[in-house]
Amino acid sequence: MKLSRFRFYLPDELLVKFPLENREDSRMMVLNRKEKTIEHRKFIDIPEYFNDNDVMVINNTKVFPAKLYGNKEKTGAKIEVFLLRELDKDLRLWDVLVNPARKIRIGNKLYFGPNDMLVAEVVDNTTSRGRTIKFIYDGDYQELKRILEKMGETPIPKFLKRDPVPSDKERYQTIYAKIEGSVAAPTAGLHFSRNLLKRLELIGVKLCEITLHVGLGNFKSVDVEDLIKHKTESEKIIIPQETADAVNHAKENKYNVFAVGTTVIRTLESSVSTMHRLKPIDGWTNKFIFPPYDFSIPTRLLTNFHLPLSTMLMSVAAFGTFELVMNAYDIAVAEKYRFGPFGDAMLII
Repeated sequence: MKLSRFRFYLPDELLVKFPLENREDSRMMVLNRKEKTIEHRKFIDIPEYFNDNDVMVINNTKVFPAKLYGNKEKTGAKIEVFLLRELDKDLRLWDVLVNPARKIRIGNKLYFGPNDMLVAEVVDNTTSRGRTIKFIYDGDYQELKRILEKMGETPIPKFLKRDPVPSDKERYQTIYAKIEGSVAAPTAGLHFSRNLLKRLELIGVKLCEITLHVGLGNFKSVDVEDLIKHKTESEKIIIPQETADAVNHAKENKYNVFAVGTTVIRTLESSVSTMHRLKPIDGWTNKFIFPPYDFSIPTRLLTNFHLPLSTMLMSVAAFGTFELVMNAYDIAVAEKYRFGPFGDAMLII
């Protein structure tokens, strides 16, 4: 499979910058793989596609306010620091992206907040843009986290080309976000309201959680034509025993396993036994799913409309079949579906 096959024309006005007022008001395109059909529905209709004892797997990761603005020592040059991953709580070590990177070297100190209330020192170069920094702070860990929470900015994707607004703190977060650690939201879940989850519960749908902390890999573009040669960054994943048991029970009894988003299908497919059963895990994955791919665990996928040449689009095409998904994207553009993290939904059954 070649990168160029995932190029399509996306008008600027279809990449929406802000969410709708109500989470469940999005449109929803439904792709039926067996019948090769496409339906145009509302997201509020999604309970119609569930049955009693089906399982819906969600990513409970929580986005933290990862973007900080500071100044370099001596020169006072303005620096943007993107907190990617906490390496050591006790040592206050974080992997970060810095911009502009060329100005930051090992040993440099960075100052943040009014009166330089928070100081960090660069202790390692990890990539061309990345660094490891150590926050120099004598208070306890929770106090440091509160300061970072207060000073940090919600990391709205740069391709939206807008500044963050106060409502992003709530709306660029799923309602079931629980475990902090992501620098980007698992956006398929942004459509769910508490009322809609309650409706699914009344049907008899079992809600199961996994965790994938979205990291640097989410921002890495594919720069090779042959997708086999693309390498992704490792991301933290957790599949609890309870989720593995529920999913395996559903598979054994021919119930559907709905995956909410490409982060969920990557997590589920990263821990599969030779007997095609889901295994619990607390580890890492660098799995990159693209067509053709034979899925072992999920039977249905809820996702958003993704950008051209994105790894998320490739994963969706692997699940829904390349021809059906790319045809659906042409139709979505013609029908003016909303693209991006705050856009409309696609359900593949």
